[in-house]
Amino acid sequence: MSSTQGAEVLSQGVGYGVVLGIGFVFAILMMGLSTLQNRYTTYKIGTSEEFNTASRSVKPGLIASGIVSAWTWAATLLQSSTVTYEYGLCGGYYYAAGATLQIFLMAVLAVRLKMIAPYCHTYLEIVQARYGNTPHFIFVTFALVTNLIVSSMLLLGGSAVVNAFTGMNVYAANFLIPIGVVIYVILGGLRATFLCDYSHTLILMIIILYLYFYTYTEAELIGGMEGMYRLLQRAAEERPVSGNAQGSYMTLKSNNGLVFMIIQVFGGLGTVMLDQGYWQRAIASKAKTAVRAYLMGGVAWFAVPLTLSTTTGLAAVVLANSSAFPYPGGLTTAEIDAGLAAPAGVVTLLGKGGAVAMLILLFMAVTSAASSEMIATSSILTFDLYQIHFKPDASPEVLIRVSHIMVGVWGITMSCVACLWNGIGISMNWLFLFSGTLYTAAVGPIVLSVLWRKQTRTAVISGALGGLCIGVICWLVVGKTYYGALTIYTTGQIYPNLAGNMGSCCSGALISIVVTLVRPDNAFDWSETRKINPRGRALDQERLRQTASRGSDTPFIVEKEAEKMQDGGAATRAASMRVGEEVSSVDEEVQIEEYETLQKSLRAAIWASLIMSFIIVFLIPIPMFLSHYVFSLRFFKGWIVLCVMWLFVAAFITSVLPLWESRRAMVEIAKGVVRDAFGRGSRREESSKSRNGA
Repeated sequence: MSSTQGAEVLSQGVGYGVVLGIGFVFAILMMGLSTLQNRYTTYKIGTSEEFNTASRSVKPGLIASGIVSAWTWAATLLQSSTVTYEYGLCGGYYYAAGATLQIFLMAVLAVRLKMIAPYCHTYLEIVQARYGNTPHFIFVTFALVTNLIVSSMLLLGGSAVVNAFTGMNVYAANFLIPIGVVIYVILGGLRATFLCDYSHTLILMIIILYLYFYTYTEAELIGGMEGMYRLLQRAAEERPVSGNAQGSYMTLKSNNGLVFMIIQVFGGLGTVMLDQGYWQRAIASKAKTAVRAYLMGGVAWFAVPLTLSTTTGLAAVVLANSSAFPYPGGLTTAEIDAGLAAPAGVVTLLGKGGAVAMLILLFMAVTSAASSEMIATSSILTFDLYQIHFKPDASPEVLIRVSHIMVGVWGITMSCVACLWNGIGISMNWLFLFSGTLYTAAVGPIVLSVLWRKQTRTAVISGALGGLCIGVICWLVVGKTYYGALTIYTTGQIYPNLAGNMGSCCSGALISIVVTLVRPDNAFDWSETRKINPRGRALDQERLRQTASRGSDTPFIVEKEAEKMQDGGAATRAASMRVGEEVSSVDEEVQIEEYETLQKSLRAAIWASLIMSFIIVFLIPIPMFLSHYVFSLRFFKGWIVLCVMWLFVAAFITSVLPLWESRRAMVEIAKGVVRDAFGRGSRREESSKSRNGA
């Protein structure tokens, strides 16, 4: 890793302290929150439903915060600044636009999931219910490959920056970074992941806002917005950007930038639609607010790469020839591929303080996204492999134990694979561009499995496998034709990966559609998918009856019946079987009302996602691309101000809204703590005494 040694401004001790210290702080925090949750709420972490689905009760603000956290990888922070360093200001916009429409589209799938399989644990259970074991195994493989690439890519980017700043061994970083995450995920499950996501996103917003205001108001090397504008003009004269209008860094007319956005769109479809983590947020959300959560999450996330890249990425561009720049003469290709543009810009501006801030920023991004990957993969391994294929009658106690084991197994696996990439010389940039070729073929079949009743078993298999073959062939043929050889360098270039990503995604969907139209399935009924997980449905209805009897939506009185339902056993299994056949009239009325609400939400989600995607992907960038417009000083200032205004909106959605939504819950918990502290007993004890006639 010699290429990164120029940025070593901190000691290895600082690196180990950040990697281990912050991780264990969050583990201890989760231990405390888990204790409060177990004592003062009905949501017991020791149950598989709570551990893997957060009892399907999470409010939209916290879901939106979790989406921002899960989609803010190390690559989000590093790659967005890297493409800005390479292509100019357009790089950050194209990165954000190309990866936001997937979140908007997930709003549609989230509602659809609530309609056709409201009690599933994973989207793969729908595949198994519709098509049987063979397609299920195929798509489990696609899902695990997606999670594995994403998980290892997180560590690849994070360890590269830790190594660059502190000299800490990358292999040590790959294994040490996940330790704290594994601990707090096992302690708290999915709800703990959401709470950590919230705290991580809050810290993320604070640091990005600080970097922005320091860069454009305090940094003498920059000289404010006008100074940045003049320095970018000078950089274009010295190092014009190939394919950009007038070689400028301040234009959306960038050939390579637009190609990157297209790769981002198609590759991102696979990363989101096949990653259980994003479906898990739909599963965990309340049915009536799922659409709102995903739309808010998409709006909020867009501001993160956009604002950070226009700060650290542009700073790296204009300061590349500065004597304070840690890489004399600018970044090499290897350093660019490692994602070191943002760290270099921050260190030049802020020195050691900037290095510490960037380390914390990257650590928050890596660990929060990693926690999402761990709990998502644990759900797949537990419910789609262990329960469905090995032990269908597994008790909740066994399932929660298996879930814990799988979290630890995945932590070790992702570390080993990240070390493998390091060992064979695969960079984060190469993996980021290529990965979609491997798994986007399954996007079309999966989306249609949720939306299209007539899709057939043959269609999903042929679409996924046929699309994969076509995508890989396109990738290799274009690499060989365009560059004359197949090497790590040539296969990591932009045009082979454009062909691979588009070929894989488009052919997978097209094959599936054609095969279905030739011989559609006219017999399938969505009632089959609604039968998934009767135990979860029984538990949900028991909570509904208790809530109705209390005349309140507060979850902070624990009833003995709810505890029995969550603990499992023969009574639970018997009740869960009865639920599939006998549903009370009250429950039926609620379900009918909820289904009608979901139909309205589905229509709203479709229109909202299409309109918002059209605006950010076509309406804003394409006219500016075709006009070859180069920003004036006034327009540049307006663009920079708009970025930070958007970030303030994102900060409100992800940091303020969740607190407001949870205000009653926090008050109830605080009251319970006060009662215990002054010896008055918890509400659970009072409720138990009243039931026992005390």
